Amino acid sequence: MKPMILNRARRAVLYLALALPGLPAHAQQQPLPASSAPQAADSGGLTGSVTDDSAWRDLGIAIPAFPTDRSVATGADGGNTEALGRNLARVVFSDLKNNGLFKPTGPDSLPGIGYAEVAAPAFAGWRARSAEMLVQGFVKGGANGQLTVGCYLYDVALGKELARQGYVVSPVEWRRAAHKCADMVYSRLSGESPFFDSKIAYIAETGPKDHRRKQLAIMDSDGANHRFITSGQAVALTPRYSPDYRQIAYLSYVDGRPRIYVYDIGTGHQHLVTEAKGPTFAPRWSPDGKYILYSMAIAGNTDIYRVPATGGQSVRLTNTPGINIGGSYSPDGRKIVFESDRGGSQQVYVMNADGSGQHRITFFGGRAATPEWSPRGDQIAFTCICGNLRVAVMDPDGHNRRFLTDSWQDEAPTWSPNGRIVQFFRTERGTGHTSIWQVDLTGRNERRLKTPVDASDPAWGPVLP
Repeated sequence: MKPMILNRARRAVLYLALALPGLPAHAQQQPLPASSAPQAADSGGLTGSVTDDSAWRDLGIAIPAFPTDRSVATGADGGNTEALGRNLARVVFSDLKNNGLFKPTGPDSLPGIGYAEVAAPAFAGWRARSAEMLVQGFVKGGANGQLTVGCYLYDVALGKELARQGYVVSPVEWRRAAHKCADMVYSRLSGESPFFDSKIAYIAETGPKDHRRKQLAIMDSDGANHRFITSGQAVALTPRYSPDYRQIAYLSYVDGRPRIYVYDIGTGHQHLVTEAKGPTFAPRWSPDGKYILYSMAIAGNTDIYRVPATGGQSVRLTNTPGINIGGSYSPDGRKIVFESDRGGSQQVYVMNADGSGQHRITFFGGRAATPEWSPRGDQIAFTCICGNLRVAVMDPDGHNRRFLTDSWQDEAPTWSPNGRIVQFFRTERGTGHTSIWQVDLTGRNERRLKTPVDASDPAWGPVLP
């Protein structure tokens, strides 16, 4: 079995560490060497995949509250480590439940456990409760104000540990430890890449329909920790995270003039990438973060351009009559998928990264718009205008179209970092209210993300380092 490697987190905010009950109270501030990392235990013969969830439907995962060695004031949700331990388990439970793959039972429906029991589970008791998997953890307050959170995954039937991780966080970052814990469980049991510890950018909308205030906003993948990035004095549209998460590209209209900006999440500063001559749409990053695609209308035609992310000379990639818009790179950076009405109606096309080899890939009834390539490279999500607006996916060659939603107006799909969840925004018939939704690739597990105001143009960022 391969050891689990623990990586230092970004800016020393979140460290991966290992801190078992009974060890010294101080948390390690460096990643553990590979030789000290826990060995992954055998899965006990469990099999299954994310796209075929029948094998996972009845997987019972028990997640009791995370105990603490002593109650310490934290200033975070709950006020102390004892209350925070229950909130941590609630977030882990919600992440796994809302994903639709697992059948967890959370801390509000389970008895509590003692601190010493975290590393030595009472397997017989959990078997009596028909639990197949067990997620246990702890939270400890440190002298420096930091929190140490441990997370363990056990196979109840085998009575064995499958995985464990530890995290040192500031109290305001406690939710990241919970998301990292859920990511560990999800990845270990499904074999898929994690995605819970990630951020979502979107456009927050307020005001009357003819005078909408549109602000750039960000939040956690579950809708928590919401905050506005722009003031709303200028209209903001179509945000997208850079591949390294550090920046967001978005379109802004200041005094009616379209500009593409890149906002630095760490510093709060932004720089102008390009000020377009005509109406501009849909900035999108290249996989290496060096370029940004966008669409611009000049003299009645709309074409796709590429510009360095730092600013500079734009290069036109399409040059046909009509509207070419919405370019999205394949994960390897070799192809670009986009929409065009050059054939008389909106359809999806693919071209090489340099603009050569342009060809149509959708030929079914109706129209197709806003295509976006999966980060796995295996599918393209798009808006199918087939009566109602529906979110659909297809193979990169245009075959095997599948609808994921069936509402009145669902559009602008974007992918989770692991390519297994599609996010989009839904417009409510009659009221015009917009909201952000997520659906997995089975199309059966939809969920709405709560936002303080109407929301549109969602973009899912990569997993946080």
